[in-house]
Amino acid sequence: MDKFKQNIAPYLFIAPAIIVLLLFAILPILIAFGISFTDMNLLGLADWANINFIGFDNFARLFQDKAFIQAIGNTFYYVIIGVPLAVLASFLVALALSYVSNWLSSVFRVVFYMPSITNIVAIAVVWGFLYNKEYGLFNYMLSLINVDAISWLDNPAIAKLSLIMLAVWKSTGVSMLIFLAALQSIPKSYYEAADIDGANGWQKLINITLPSMSFATFFVIVTTLIGWLQFFEEPFVMTEGGPLGSTTSMALFIYQEGFQYSEFGYGAAASFVLFIIIILVTVLQFKLRKSEDKS
Repeated sequence: MDKFKQNIAPYLFIAPAIIVLLLFAILPILIAFGISFTDMNLLGLADWANINFIGFDNFARLFQDKAFIQAIGNTFYYVIIGVPLAVLASFLVALALSYVSNWLSSVFRVVFYMPSITNIVAIAVVWGFLYNKEYGLFNYMLSLINVDAISWLDNPAIAKLSLIMLAVWKSTGVSMLIFLAALQSIPKSYYEAADIDGANGWQKLINITLPSMSFATFFVIVTTLIGWLQFFEEPFVMTEGGPLGSTTSMALFIYQEGFQYSEFGYGAAASFVLFIIIILVTVLQFKLRKSEDKS
């Protein structure tokens, strides 16, 4: 009996977490997966008899939908440009803070982290004023050097870059803290030995700093990439996917189809396409990481 209690005790401790995970993560995923094979809509919620199983029709329809194809392109545009900028900005800020005094570093850590926990609606209001074509701060600064006003959120080509700039500014704080912790964990003896050997700052960065924080860098890249693949809040609040769908991400497309147009089955199918993309990209990153470790 005592042995049985010893064996069951660990499972009792993790049971609450497992139950929460099953109820609020695994079960909704399975339900959404089932819905993706139906034509479920708002009417179907009231009368389940109106729900029909349509197989892979939703998935076939997705890849014939120009709006969805555009959303995929927009999402990868955000990822290709936004992820390197976000990771680089976070690293540079962390590197700069590692060279200042402790109290000043603490102040700026708070300053850079604040946007990450600020409500996106409040941020959208502020940045909406900054981007305003008539009286926005950015256009005012451009006017000082005789540059014409830019339609930051009305031009399809510029709108995506405007959202990327906002998202990079908002997300820098979290990754910055991870990088800063990794930088502070590097033994100072490494740098002292490099100084004795006559290494300059660039050589210490390339040969000591970056290799020593490779795991932190990998973690930041993976989490940042997953976050940008699910890019939603910025286009939802700032542009609602416009102009002409140029800022619609896959996550925003899923929201619009599922909750604005009440096409739950179609939206669920789109969400699983995004889910598969995230899984494939994450697995690829881990494969690349393993191959680098072996080499």
